[in-house]
Order: sequence, then C-alpha cells, then structure tokens
Amino acid sequence: MHDHVHHRNGNGALRPLVIALLLTLSFSIVEAIGGWLSGSLALLGDAAHMLTDTFALALGAIAAVLAKKPADRELSFGWGRAEVLAAVTNGLIMLLIVVGISFMAINRLRNPQPVHGSTVMLIATAGLLINILAAWVLLRGERTLNIRGALLHVMGDMLGSIAALASGAVIYFTGWVPIDPLLSLLICFLILISCVRLLRDAVDVLMERVPRELSLPIVGETLVQVTGVRSVHDLHIWRLDSSTISLSAHIVVDDLQAWPAVLERLRETLIKRFGIDHITLQPEPIAQESITIIDNVSGA
Repeated sequence: MHDHVHHRNGNGALRPLVIALLLTLSFSIVEAIGGWLSGSLALLGDAAHMLTDTFALALGAIAAVLAKKPADRELSFGWGRAEVLAAVTNGLIMLLIVVGISFMAINRLRNPQPVHGSTVMLIATAGLLINILAAWVLLRGERTLNIRGALLHVMGDMLGSIAALASGAVIYFTGWVPIDPLLSLLICFLILISCVRLLRDAVDVLMERVPRELSLPIVGETLVQVTGVRSVHDLHIWRLDSSTISLSAHIVVDDLQAWPAVLERLRETLIKRFGIDHITLQPEPIAQESITIIDNVSGA
C-alpha cells in the first residue's frame, strides 16, 4: 500500500526568457559591428558571447514551454527536467566560449593590434545597460536551473561589457593596448567559476543525488521522531527537477489504523522542516520492523 503526497510548482519562466532573448539579440549585432570597427577583442568576444546567449535563451524558452506540459504515459513525471537539460547545454556552451575567447586573448597578447578606445567605451556602456536590464528581467522570474543558466549567460555579458568599458578607458587615456586581452582573460575566469557551479547542480539533478542542503540521516532521524512511527527504511531523496524535491520511504508504524493521521504528521514535517513536497510513503506493520532504528538508508 502506497500513499502519495504530490505538490508540483509550475515550472518554466517563458516571459523573462523571451524578453532577455530579444534584448541580447538586438544588441549583439550592434556590438559585433562596433567591435569590428574599433578592433577591440573585448567587444568582439562579448558580441560572440551575446550571439551564443541568444541561442541559449531560445533553448531555455523552449525548455520552459516543455516544462509546463503535463505528465503522460511515456513521461509519468512530466517534462520538468527539460529545463535541467537546457542548463547543462548552456553550461557546456559557456565552456566553449571561455576556451575560444581565452585562446584569442593569448594570441592578442603575442600580437598586439590597435584599438579605438572611445568607440569601445561608447558601445560597452550601451551594452552594460542592456545587460543590466536583461538580468533584472530574469531575476524577477522563477529561480529554476533553466533561469540560472540563462542568467549566467547574461551575467557573463555584463562582465564582458564592464571589461570592454574598462579596456576602452585605459586605451583611450593611456594607449596601453594589452589591457584589452588581459581583461578578457579575467572575465573568462569569473565566468568559468559560475559555469562549473551550474553544471555541478544540473548533474546532481540528473544523477538523482541527495540535495546538497539536506542530510539523508538527519531526515530519517526526524521522521522516526514523528508520533506513531517506529522506524524508517529504504529512504530515498532526490530532485525531480530544479524546483521539486522528492522523497520515498517505507514507514514502520505502531498501528496501521492510525496511518492517515501519521501520514499527515509526516507530510507536515517534511514540508516545514525540509521543503520536501513530493512524497511517496509506504506504511508497514510493526511486525516488519527492522532491528535498527533506520535500516537501509540510502540515496537515489
């Protein structure tokens, strides 16, 4: 006998993704032209980054639409992990961008080229304002892995615009051209850190790892302390998607007749203490109780 308590939040954040997509697409064209005319690697790199972001945001928007689709016979848990797959794709794309820009920056250090500082400053300032607006739109949306992936791209663009602005100012006032590739390398390093974190979180979901903010033994011990519960075994906790934590367990109870009340207490404990809102629990009579308080506690 199984009892299920399911609570799914609506995944997806289509509107902010579409707005951010239109902003990055429109300005990436302007920035690419400005980078070519000024000879700035920082601007060209940021323009390439923004063009790639347009694809990433489009991918995220598609994933947000898919995530809203209901469960069916083939996908009984629904399409929520489409957002996680989009986050992984965006993270991998960002890694490629970091490698590409770093290679160009090192080559530019070896072979310096003239850069028009005033043009770079003008375009970088406009780009920074556009990126701030796009980031603000995304921050107002749901904090899913999909949104985090899109926000990572936009934040990378913002840092790129800041680097380009600083580069243009230094070149304009001092004429020191190496600042352009050096700042590009610094931004690549900062983007890489965020990218690795995003990929780590997405892989955790795909591998059904116990969420990092939770402890499997602590959750099990808390359930055992609920009135009417004798022991817990076959306990599993994982993320169903970027916003839903799932739990399944076998609960040995003192009295099966009292199970409805025990289930309600367990449900309330899991939601209030741990934020777990997708619950599958199976009651068992005390005759099946294991010797240990928590037996076979393992994470899926």
